[in-house]
Amino acid sequence: MIERARAFLTGVYRVWQRNRDVYLVTWKTNMIPPLIEPLLYLGAFGAGVGVLVKEVTYRGEAVSYAAFIAPGLMASGLMFHTFGENTYGTFVRLYYQKTFDAILATPVSARELIVGELAWGATKGFFANLLTMAAIALFGLMSVPAALMIVPFSLLAGFMFACVAIIFAATATRIDTLNVPAYLIMTPMFLFSGVFFPLDVMPPWARSVAAFLPLTHVVGFMRGATLDPSDGSLARGLAGTIVFTIPALWLGLRLMYRRVIK
Repeated sequence: MIERARAFLTGVYRVWQRNRDVYLVTWKTNMIPPLIEPLLYLGAFGAGVGVLVKEVTYRGEAVSYAAFIAPGLMASGLMFHTFGENTYGTFVRLYYQKTFDAILATPVSARELIVGELAWGATKGFFANLLTMAAIALFGLMSVPAALMIVPFSLLAGFMFACVAIIFAATATRIDTLNVPAYLIMTPMFLFSGVFFPLDVMPPWARSVAAFLPLTHVVGFMRGATLDPSDGSLARGLAGTIVFTIPALWLGLRLMYRRVIK
């Protein structure tokens, strides 16, 4: 049992290592967007919209608009970077580059390959989130206690988004098909998961829908860690993320395994 687990983890690591090595070759182009995007958003919304909406009520207390949206930008950035890696990136390696075929010609199994892809997607989102946190810290909107809670959680959240993304990569017939979840699923989550405004302002039915969006729980955790760790949002965000991760992992593994061994 122990030897089998060790062999499995070794295979997963080798897939993760391969993707990491490719990432390090193009690290400059990979690092610039996570640094620049939050600065642009905070500049446009924090300084622009923030002039019109100076404060937002969060858990009964007034906070600046920039402080309110900063955690949401971290959560959404994590989502987009992970989703992009495990949809377009995974599909390219699977379909165009035939990287999966080459890996499966080695002792690495199909399941090790898939879990390695998921682990790498989560890691890339994690790295992107660290850079986003660094950019947000320049505005004085990130504290050390909040960072200590957000950093480990972002690995779990990244893994959740990786599992969701690989479902679409496994079912896509061509790369253009991935535009459908990118625009019809990721964009609505970005707009209606509480990134830019409190969910309390939406009608009850919309809040119920938002509760079924994975990003909502990630935003809730990161905002709770940043603004008010004592209000229960950390536990709710963690629980919601775990609840979404389990079925997404099961379905993603099943669909991608079926695709890989065809």
